[in-house]
Amino acid sequence: MRIPDLTLPASLASVLGKLPSTPPCWALVTTLNQLKKRDILPVDMSLLSGHRFEVHILDADMRLHFMADDERFSVASAADEADLRLAANLADFARMMLREEDPDTLFFNRKLIIEGDTELGLIVKNLLDSVDWSSTALQRFMAV
Repeated sequence: MRIPDLTLPASLASVLGKLPSTPPCWALVTTLNQLKKRDILPVDMSLLSGHRFEVHILDADMRLHFMADDERFSVASAADEADLRLAANLADFARMMLREEDPDTLFFNRKLIIEGDTELGLIVKNLLDSVDWSSTALQRFMAV
């Protein structure tokens, strides 16, 4: 099933943007840690350790801040400057994760914004490209 090219309505985005980001950020880092633990996310944590990340879901006006150490991902303070920022609409993030679009295509079509440490961005892009999403619940859900 192809993800439609939709953006969240502005009224929903204004509500989501006012909600605390900790619960969705906690869900993100828990998912990343589980994917790592199950070897679905083949990450060399030494490459990400000490770095802070921001994922900005543009159409939801939601910013998720997290960081990495030598062993795991954890929630980070929004007050701390991110080393790498990724921004896109929710549908574009989903397309990227399900490999309907690759990060390069989204970037060059200006649907994915990458700011910050260029080398770290390349590491993350290559990491996303290496994930076998077909072994995740997200892929199985989308196949229905």
